[in-house]
Amino acid sequence: MPDKPSFVYSLWRSLRHRNYKLYLTGQLVSLCGTWMQQVAQSWLVYRLTGSATLLGAVGFASQIPVFALGPIGGVISDRFSCRQIVLLTQSAALLQALVMASLTLTGWVTVTHIILLGAVLGIVNAFDMPARQSLVNQLVDAEDLPNAIALNSSMINAARIVGPALAGLLVATLGEGFCFLINALSYLAVIWALLAMRLTRRGRESASHPSIAHALAEGTRYIATTTPIRDLLLLLGLVGFLGMPYMTLMPIFAGGIHQCGADALGLMMGSVGLGALTGALFLAQRGQVRGLGKIIVATTLGFGLGLILFTASRSFWLSMVILLEVGFSWMVLIASCNTLLQVLAADEMRGRVMSIFSMMLVGMAPFGSLIAGSLADRVGAPLVVAAGGFFCAVAGLLFAQQLPRLREAALPILIARGIIPDPINPVGVSDASLRVD
Repeated sequence: MPDKPSFVYSLWRSLRHRNYKLYLTGQLVSLCGTWMQQVAQSWLVYRLTGSATLLGAVGFASQIPVFALGPIGGVISDRFSCRQIVLLTQSAALLQALVMASLTLTGWVTVTHIILLGAVLGIVNAFDMPARQSLVNQLVDAEDLPNAIALNSSMINAARIVGPALAGLLVATLGEGFCFLINALSYLAVIWALLAMRLTRRGRESASHPSIAHALAEGTRYIATTTPIRDLLLLLGLVGFLGMPYMTLMPIFAGGIHQCGADALGLMMGSVGLGALTGALFLAQRGQVRGLGKIIVATTLGFGLGLILFTASRSFWLSMVILLEVGFSWMVLIASCNTLLQVLAADEMRGRVMSIFSMMLVGMAPFGSLIAGSLADRVGAPLVVAAGGFFCAVAGLLFAQQLPRLREAALPILIARGIIPDPINPVGVSDASLRVD
């Protein structure tokens, strides 16, 4: 390794791990299909009903299982092979997409079908998300973990650019069903990548374990008493509940406010994805824990203020520019919290911690979506999204006040895990380099 790694090396260094390279390749293909399905599904619901309330209901049905079952998914991830769990969940998601495609292409699809199948996918995701988060930790060494998480976010958002753009074109020309079919086929890529990995067994399957209830209580106590982990998760829960419903209401901004069609919805979603991709690449080239606390504060504020500006815009192209900033802030916030949670969590608790991460990030959103959809039919989508943005900005300011306390609590954990040097024996390292705020 060179004394001063180049920008290119710093950006892509996690790809020197064969298993991670396979994982990232499969993810890129599969997630393009996932974003295509999400855009097509939102437009299908809006085309069939024109109802913001039903958009919220579909979002609620697809995300509430993550809130209800996510902690159990975390316990399972701590006990069994994460790769085997992800193989099962990705196969189940493939079948769900095939059923969606069949119903839509035959013209039999109804909103009831969409809600029920959304709930099925939510159950799958409740077990898939913590397992995938924990799997990344097994594919690289500790020094490459921040870069691996950021690159994973980069691929998610590269797919977020390509998927919605393709979905907009396909929906406008061939219909929503073809997007669902392509998504089903895309799961084959990640299944192939998982099967091609060479991972050593960790022996968790043969170990004796306490009951699931005991494991859940143990994980809850661990999170509640580990202050940095607890406060990061609370921040994500607030932002997921108050801010993320803007995605559910996006068809209203595209079709109702800007008077455009599915292609415009795809462009708007793609703009969010481009901003998020830029944010993920920004973090990937950093590759360090130092300074993430302040970055989390700045991006929480940026996300909230960006949502307020977005709701005030009546120019489609200005809205696209604002969505770039919204996507950038959101992704840097998520990836920064993800990195800190991964490095702070004890190995035997990581699955449970990351299940709560998924629960706060995705599981709180359905409550926000349901409430936001209902309110949007009464007071309008712009006011609802702007209010959410305001409270996200306030949450960022409150988190900023807690940074000194959180830094003090996090420092012993990071030193014990070898993430940063011990300040008692700094070996020429300045105090500034030890800061995680």
